[in-house]
Amino acid sequence: MIDKVVASADEAVADIPDGASLAVGGFGLCGIPVALIDALHRHGTKDLETVSNNCGVDDWGLGILLRDGRIRRTVSSYVGENKEFARQYLAGELEVVLTPQGTLAEKLRAGGAGIPAFYTKAGVGTQVSDGGLPQKYDANGGIAIASPPKEVRSFDGVDYVLEESLTPDYGLVHAWKGDRHGNLVFHATAMNFNPLCAMAGRITIAEVEELVEPGELDPEHVHLPGIFVQRVVVVPESEKRIEKRTVALSAASAGQPGTAGTAGTTAAAGTTGTTEQAGA
Repeated sequence: MIDKVVASADEAVADIPDGASLAVGGFGLCGIPVALIDALHRHGTKDLETVSNNCGVDDWGLGILLRDGRIRRTVSSYVGENKEFARQYLAGELEVVLTPQGTLAEKLRAGGAGIPAFYTKAGVGTQVSDGGLPQKYDANGGIAIASPPKEVRSFDGVDYVLEESLTPDYGLVHAWKGDRHGNLVFHATAMNFNPLCAMAGRITIAEVEELVEPGELDPEHVHLPGIFVQRVVVVPESEKRIEKRTVALSAASAGQPGTAGTAGTTAAAGTTGTTEQAGA
């Protein structure tokens, strides 16, 4: 078996050319391949097309490539946490293909499985299937590029829209553990989109928090077999951020502003707060 470990993130992404398409794993700030994105940023790679659930936040993840005008086009399902994203889109600087989240996941999975297209009920009867969604604006606020209509077919009296699969040039993913052969284990929310992006990419690069030797991973616990991965780089000090933090007020502090004791958004008294982390 081939040892797929490379020495650094910079070496791992060194051959990604301008204009490449990238499937980038993660969900919110969970499981983002930050080291690989930062390396791409250092290399100055530009005119990229990204496929990801979201496009990072203003100062982190794909947001740093977006900020510097390195992303030309993005296929995403949720883009509400990035002000620069909104500015570029509305100013006609960025092409955006908004895609239902489940459809986006299946487009990647199917691409990795060698399935060129599939039918789904998601989006039937809307601009997703009928066309007309603004993908790019012109400088005057008019629609420069609109989404085309898609084929709709009826099965057993129910309409479905035909969606084409995705096979980007590269897949960039973050995993909790990996071995030298590219077998990967993801942790918690980082399971979202990372395995799918790894499957879909023609060349997949995985950053892993912990590298183990072949045979150390229980085969029953491997989430993605190494056949889908071409390069592995170790990033043991991976930064993990909290995208949004909400806390619950204690009964004693309810109704007393400023006593929550932690930065973030305070939930109403008596409710249970939740914390979204940038998981492993």
